[in-house]
Amino acid sequence: HMVMDTPVGESSTIEESFAKFSDKLEKESSSGLVRLGDGPDGNHPMRAKMEEMLRQAQISITKAIQDIDGGATFHEDAWVRETGGGGMSRVLSGGNVFEKAGVNLSVVYGTMPQAALQAATERGADRGNQDTSTPFFATGLSCVMHPKNPHCPTMHFNYRYFETDRGNWWFGGGTDITPNYIDVEDMKHFHGTLKGVCDRHDPEYYDNFKAWADRYFLIKHRGECRGLGGIFFDDLNDRNPDEIFEFCKDAVNHVVAAYGPIIEKHKNDPYTEEEKQWQQLRRGRYVEFNLVYDRGTIFGLKTGGRTESILMSLPETARWEYDHSPMSGTPEADF
Repeated sequence: HMVMDTPVGESSTIEESFAKFSDKLEKESSSGLVRLGDGPDGNHPMRAKMEEMLRQAQISITKAIQDIDGGATFHEDAWVRETGGGGMSRVLSGGNVFEKAGVNLSVVYGTMPQAALQAATERGADRGNQDTSTPFFATGLSCVMHPKNPHCPTMHFNYRYFETDRGNWWFGGGTDITPNYIDVEDMKHFHGTLKGVCDRHDPEYYDNFKAWADRYFLIKHRGECRGLGGIFFDDLNDRNPDEIFEFCKDAVNHVVAAYGPIIEKHKNDPYTEEEKQWQQLRRGRYVEFNLVYDRGTIFGLKTGGRTESILMSLPETARWEYDHSPMSGTPEADF
C-alpha cells in the first residue's frame, strides 16, 4: 500500500491531502484514486455524492473530537488498495481524553469472493454470483472512540453504500455505544438523539433499527451484548436511494450531538484502579466481537483491505481473566 502521513490541522484538509495524493498517483501510475469506469456499472452520481458527504463528516467529526480532547491531534494517512480504490484514515492516540480514536474513509472496488459478499450483507447470496467472484463498489466511513476514563463509554459508527453487478445496491450502517458503567440519563440522551434522527425520516426506523442493533451486537459465544445498543441497519434499498442518503447524512452528522455531551460530562470523573481493570475486561469483549463477528472487519480482511485501517477499531489495551465474574451488588454486576 502507498501511504502519505500528515498531521491534521488547519493547514491540512482532506481536500488538500487528496489533491496532493492524486498528484502523486498520477505521476507514479497515471490514474486517480477512483475513476468513472471503476467498479460495476451503476449509480455513479450516488457513489460520488456519498463519498463527498462522508468526507465532510470525517472532517467535522474529527475536529469536534479533537476539541473535546484538548490535547492530541488526529493524524491522517492516505492509502491505496492494490486491487482498486483507497481511502483516508484519521487516528488520534495518547490524548487527554481519548486513548485512541479513529475515523476511516474508504472507497474500494473490484471483485470479491463469496465469503466477502456474505460478510458485506445479510442477503449475500441474493446480491452476487453464486460460484464466481462478484464485481462491487463500496464507500463507507467507520469510526471507533476509546476514551481513557472508564466512566466514558466507547462509541462506534459506520455508514456505507454498496453496489454489485446486476444493478444491486444498498445502504448500511448505524451508531452504537459501549459503556462500562450504566448511567441511565446518558443512555436516554444517546438513544433519544438517534430516535430524533430516525423519526425525521421514518417513524418505524428507530424501533426497527434499535432491535436490529441488539441482535447484531450479540456476542454469541458469551451470550451477552457488546454494549447498550443504538441503531443498526443493512440491505436498505426499499425506497428512493436519495431518501436513504439523506437519512445516512442526518445520522452521521448527529454522532457528535449524541456522544459528545456524555464525554464532556464524564471526562474528568475520578476513578479507581479497580474501575480501570473493569474497563479493560469490557474492552476484551469488544475485541472478541470485532474479530469474530463484525461484518466490516470480515469484509475488509477478505477483500484485501488495508489491515491497519481495518483493525483501527481495536483498543490499544484490553484484558482477559479466566472465568471472571463481578461481585454481586457492585456497579459492575449491575452492568
